[in-house]
Amino acid sequence: MQRQFDDLMLGSIELFCLAGELGGFTAAATAAGVTPAAVSRSVARLEARLGVRLFVRTTRNIRLTEAGKVYLDQSRQALAQFAEAEQMATGQQGRAAGRLRISVPTTYAHYRLLPLLPAFHREHPDVLLDLHISNRNIAFADDAFDLAIRVRAQADSTMIVRHLEDAALVVIASPAYMERRRAPQTLADLATLECIQFDLPSSGRRIPWLFRENGDDAEFEAESAFTVGEDVLGGVTLARAGAGVFQTYRFIVEQDLTDGTLIELLPELGGRSRPFNLLYPHSRFVPLRVRAFIDFLTARVAADR
Repeated sequence: MQRQFDDLMLGSIELFCLAGELGGFTAAATAAGVTPAAVSRSVARLEARLGVRLFVRTTRNIRLTEAGKVYLDQSRQALAQFAEAEQMATGQQGRAAGRLRISVPTTYAHYRLLPLLPAFHREHPDVLLDLHISNRNIAFADDAFDLAIRVRAQADSTMIVRHLEDAALVVIASPAYMERRRAPQTLADLATLECIQFDLPSSGRRIPWLFRENGDDAEFEAESAFTVGEDVLGGVTLARAGAGVFQTYRFIVEQDLTDGTLIELLPELGGRSRPFNLLYPHSRFVPLRVRAFIDFLTARVAADR
């Protein structure tokens, strides 16, 4: 078999990946313990070999070209496969290791994922968890994430989608707020209350409230003095403070409903939910640390349902 890569070229690929993941030559140089000039030479060497630009360089920053994004994604997978091959060759194939980057929305992070992670760390102490807690949609190639948890999983042939759970919805209000108002009996009655609204971060579109009425799915939208963007937990905090009523996931307010901090409205019109899904890039090779996390999370969520 004829050699296609010498040690210098493989090192150049590693430095290119670091620059792409960390967003700069200086950051990559610091992480690798080399000079920024060495990183720059490595990238130039790759660009000459490939005949394409991998980075757009300005006096202030660098960014990946479209070709660079594709090359970074494929190179990261190849390097991860090399590392996995070494583990298998040395008899360590059963030991997950390395950095795992996960993007997760605020609600699922605080009330579902984060409480589980100490147990995962005990099972896999060599996996380093890098958590990005935000409702912002991410691009796997641009942001170098291994996994993401999202409510809406758009059809994409490059992604694998694993369903985690259907999270039940509930309408809540504080006892103090409802002391001054008549409890709603129908959807139309909601219009007499202050219905706190939430806008999707990705589109700014207002999320309708979901109900099941007489066996049929129904939606409700209303204007409000309070509209929350980015973080849906803001709507829950407003409801606790007596600002109005809000629809949210039951798992967020389970304890509040139990201890009476919040009360549930229109339970007879409940039954609707929204799905949470686990997403990761479609690839013939999935690193052991990724497989370990997928197996752990799906098993824990299934056990809790």
